[in-house]
Amino acid sequence: MQQHFSLADCDVMGFDLDHTLCRYHLPQSARLIYDSFAQYLVTEKGYDKDLLTLAPDSLDFCCKGLVLDIEEGDFLKLAEDGTVLRASHGTKSMTSEEILETYGRREWKHFNTVSGMVSRSAKYYLYDNYFDLPGALLCARVVDSLDQHDGQKKYDFWKDMVAAIQHNYKISAFKEDCGTYFPEVKNHPDKYLQTCPESVKKWLKQLKSAGKILLLITSSHSDYCRLLCEHILGNDFEEYFDIVITNALKPGFFSHTPNQRPFRTLENDEEQEALLSLDKPGWYSQGNAIQLYELLKKMTGKLDPKVVYFGDSMHSDIFPARHYSNWETVFILEELLGDKVTLPAETESEPLEKKGKYEGDQLKAPYFVSKQWGSFFVDRLPGLENAEETLVRTWSCKCISTYSTIAIPSLEAIADLPLDYRFTRFSSNSSATAGYYPSPPRALLPNEESVTMK
Repeated sequence: MQQHFSLADCDVMGFDLDHTLCRYHLPQSARLIYDSFAQYLVTEKGYDKDLLTLAPDSLDFCCKGLVLDIEEGDFLKLAEDGTVLRASHGTKSMTSEEILETYGRREWKHFNTVSGMVSRSAKYYLYDNYFDLPGALLCARVVDSLDQHDGQKKYDFWKDMVAAIQHNYKISAFKEDCGTYFPEVKNHPDKYLQTCPESVKKWLKQLKSAGKILLLITSSHSDYCRLLCEHILGNDFEEYFDIVITNALKPGFFSHTPNQRPFRTLENDEEQEALLSLDKPGWYSQGNAIQLYELLKKMTGKLDPKVVYFGDSMHSDIFPARHYSNWETVFILEELLGDKVTLPAETESEPLEKKGKYEGDQLKAPYFVSKQWGSFFVDRLPGLENAEETLVRTWSCKCISTYSTIAIPSLEAIADLPLDYRFTRFSSNSSATAGYYPSPPRALLPNEESVTMK
């Protein structure tokens, strides 16, 4: 495979919506998601009312890449070989000794199914995107609460958490003003949604005028998708895209065959009968990547059109688009912005981008770098004194270089580049930092580079 990747070589550009094209004000949206789940657990399922109050700094617990071991009530941060780097029982961090005693220095028992990513087990849950993360904090607090009141050893709260998620995000919730989440975003979109930067809107138009086919593929239902797109792009948002697919139910969109997940047309946001094939551009619901690709062949007149897909979830976007459809993938990783605030203030060096594009509320977001969990990218092995020698990559970090073509902090980071800009792609024979644009996470740089900044 060639070492470079250029958007000019792609025929089709696909975009996820939430946290990719549409970015949120993270502190506000995190609090709203937490509240919407907590309200349900307390009012519908009789959980402790204390869950409704949140200490200001408690969102620090939220960190992408954590795995919840549901039966044990433990949260784990895994190394690339599946060993446990950090852990907490509920919200309480475990010491190095406790980690070694409980988990040893061996692969975590469910690691082979987690790392295969194809199956999800009822035994664990992987937190890999900003919609999920506040739920991690809530589950951790539920474990604390059950320990305090019942002294449980095995936990049985997960079915209630799933019910809370379904109640808030079910397909009819937006229309019915059901739950806490949708009514609040409808009433105060500015509080939660960042408008799309002009540079990105201009870039989308340039892609289209360069003859690229633009897709929007989101698991959000059509009514919520419309609210987001009108707010961030304007009332003419449909002009940006050739094909809009809502309620795509990713990752199943990529892994399911046409008879398992046919496309449906929409009328007034209601799904209509199943389509036998996809014949023309337009707005659809559900569907599958196989029939979409057949249409893309027709539209491009090519037997093998090259597709690139931009998304923020490894599990729902990046892994399945690469693994099942063999598309190029661009991973949107906001943690690349937060990486610079891991250093103590006095060692602060040049910002990621001198233009200061990224200043403002993004860096104050609650979980770019969690104090409790440390870097998203690397960590020290527990229980070893010569810690400098023993930094290892996290499993999340390994997934990025395995399944992404490149990783960027936002679309804005590449919107001003020429279309034929050549990115260095991730590959097994290049350095661990190749593939990150505009710069790799500081945590992955060799120690001398970070030490010399003092």
